[in-house]
Amino acid sequence: MDVDALRALTPGCGHRTHLNNAGAALMSEITLEAMTGHLRLEAEIGGYEAAAQAQDGIDATYRDVARLLGGRPDEIALFDNSTRAWHAAFYAVPLGPGDRILADRAGYGSNVLAYLHVARRTGAEVVVVPDDESGQLDVAALAALLDERTRLIAITHVPTGSGLVNPAAHVGRLARAADVLLILDATQSVGQFPVDVDQLGCDLLTGTGRKFLRGPRGTGFLWTRTGALDRLEPSVAELRSAAWVGPREFAWVDGARRFETWEHSYMNVLGLGSAARQALDLTMEAIGRRAVGLGARLRRQLEGVAGITTHDLGRQHCAIVTARVDGVPTAEVAAALARAGINVSETVPGTTPLDDENRSVHPLIRLSPHYYNTEDELDRAVEVMAGLARSD
Repeated sequence: MDVDALRALTPGCGHRTHLNNAGAALMSEITLEAMTGHLRLEAEIGGYEAAAQAQDGIDATYRDVARLLGGRPDEIALFDNSTRAWHAAFYAVPLGPGDRILADRAGYGSNVLAYLHVARRTGAEVVVVPDDESGQLDVAALAALLDERTRLIAITHVPTGSGLVNPAAHVGRLARAADVLLILDATQSVGQFPVDVDQLGCDLLTGTGRKFLRGPRGTGFLWTRTGALDRLEPSVAELRSAAWVGPREFAWVDGARRFETWEHSYMNVLGLGSAARQALDLTMEAIGRRAVGLGARLRRQLEGVAGITTHDLGRQHCAIVTARVDGVPTAEVAAALARAGINVSETVPGTTPLDDENRSVHPLIRLSPHYYNTEDELDRAVEVMAGLARSD
């Protein structure tokens, strides 16, 4: 991987150290040109006409996102963000009184709100699967909780603020054996390391363009296993998702696009496709080795500094690193890094409320390098944080 060449194609690398790829990664010049070119075309010939002219590129986005996941283009639906994609999948699962949803502690706050909303509306029961001693989902506990009332398993592949990679493939094997639907929130994993839906054994998977995939904000996607479609009932019917079959009768369109709505920002769709193709060209294996390797290096460096504590969970870690400078408010640490030109995020309790119930460590500094970051950039971030630890 020619990191210097990749950085030269990334405008933001020229003036910032971007360690906030779990928030929104830096887009490449190639993606930027794909998007601005289409926006200019819309201005010159009209939005509908530009979409018609770009149809091959739009179709390629479905194809390339599917390739990233090991799926087929007809199994992909596009959305304006990953939360909408996840909600489209989750709310399509028929649930009634006494039905059980098995959920992990790592779930994103919007997902947890949806669990509570559906439980209140339908009488379904939400059962939180405990973590094991490492902090990842306890697969033995999950297996013990599976019963004839279980209708859905909903887990997060990589949570927003703890650095762990949940044992999703093991969960997938349990779900298949029990014939229970599995929805996997892969918002932080797609684009960071290889993700294959057949190996994971999920029925539904959601992701976003803006994070490790390096696409634009305002993009999300849903993969649906074809064999699961008959067990799902989309929550919205409109002209994109359904076709008239009689005067007052409709049928869902084939494939995953039954979950879509008609209107899209095709500038963003083309940007997403551009980002997906660049990831495929680099290969997710190479991307994963470098991104996860940089995360491991950064974690070791921080753990070697007196006065800094890391708070990552699980047996398998990713490129997300969470830490605290002892005695220094997290906001002050983030501000000091920003003054040094280093982008990071702060974790917030409400984004992972079930995790916060369990360990009450948030807020933390979240650093998330990606393959275009350099070792020198990591060293600089550690230096700034170590300086705060010494001054305290």
